Formats: sequence, C-alpha cells, structure tokens
Amino acid sequence: MTLYIIVPAAGVGARMNADRPKQYLTLAGEPLMKRTLERLSMAFEGAELVLGLSAGDPWFDSSWLDGLRWRRAPGGNSRADTVRQALDALKGCAHEDDLVLVHDVARPCVTVADLLALKAAAQASPDGALLATPVADTMKRAGEGARVLRTESRERLYHALTPQGFRYGLLSEALYRASQHGNEGITDEASAVEALGRSPQLVPGRRDNIKVTHPEDLALAEAILAAQSTPSTDSRGMT
Repeated sequence: MTLYIIVPAAGVGARMNADRPKQYLTLAGEPLMKRTLERLSMAFEGAELVLGLSAGDPWFDSSWLDGLRWRRAPGGNSRADTVRQALDALKGCAHEDDLVLVHDVARPCVTVADLLALKAAAQASPDGALLATPVADTMKRAGEGARVLRTESRERLYHALTPQGFRYGLLSEALYRASQHGNEGITDEASAVEALGRSPQLVPGRRDNIKVTHPEDLALAEAILAAQSTPSTDSRGMT
C-alpha cells in the first residue's frame, strides 16, 4: 500500500494582511510551508507528497522538497477543489485502497507522534479518521447584533484538526459528489465523507496543533515549536 500526502497550498491567507500568502511567511527563520513539510517528512519517509499550488505561484521553492517524492497539482477555487484535483493527479498510479492523508499547510506544529497515530487509525477504519480535540470552552450561539442567543452544550463536540486520512477511492468519490453540489457544506475532507453516510474515526490530537490563520498565530506557532523541542507534558486530553 502506497501512502500519499496531499497538502493544499493554493490559498491566499487574506486574514493575515500580508504581502504574500501565509504559507510563505517566515516562521522561526524558515517559510511556514517548509516547516510543515519537514514535519510530514519526519513521520512519513518514503510517502509521496502532492502539493496543490496556484498556477504561476512566485513564492514556491522546490528546493524545500529535495530528497522527497513529490508532484505538483493545480490549485482550485476552494480547498475541496484543490484536494479533488490533487486526487485526479494520482489517477493511474493510486489504487482504491491506498491511504491518502490530507494536511493543512498552515499546521506546522503537528507532532510526529500524532501523525503516526492518525495514519494507524486511518488504516484501521473503513470510514477513515481525523485528528480532533474536544471542545473545552463554553460555546455561545450569537443572535442579531452579535448578542448571545443561547449557550450551546459542548458535550461530544470536537475541533476537527488535520491530517485527515481516507482510502483513495472513498475520498475521491466523496469529493466528486460534493463538487456536483457546489461543495455546499464541505469544510474539510471528513465532512465530504460524512455526506456519503460514513462515520470517520476521531483520533485524539494535541491542542498545540494550531492552524496559523491570524497575524498573532505566527508568534504562537513559533513559541509552540520552541516548546516542542524540549520535553513537555502531552496535551491530548480526549474524553
């Protein structure tokens, strides 16, 4: 069984208010994308990487992938379209039962231990699997004017993280069907698979697997990377 890793990296990261897409901003002295790819290669030596990139991307440097098996796929108008096009790029070489992991390019702090745990769970589950953490904060539903409408129960609520892993055939079918409905309601790969009536496995992940979305997240990610370089308490805590 071949392991494929898809990294959609065609977004512009508008909320960062930067002069370039967020995946190319500097994190601890290196481009954020390079930090993310380093984590993936540490856990999955020998896997084939598929990068979904915008056409004419002036920031990408292929030297970050020296020594890795990789190919480029065209970016789409949405994350779902980018992942679907990456799957299309594997037609003719990927088998239905090959495992595909999809990881956010803006999650550079995922640990090798979590990556390996997710891969094992995705291999064992016919419906695939995703890293997740239980919601810890009180959840509020907003009404008009951003006033509190009610408090929502956080029981059995989880934050979906990445990677998310599925068999090639299942994920391809899920994203193809989603595209026929304009990707409505599809916010990650798991939601597309759920739309087929399947139930992916939740895998306990560390809370420091943050997604860099806002400017202040860069400093937080840098602090996390520094903390991870020294022994620390495991921050999983799924119940």
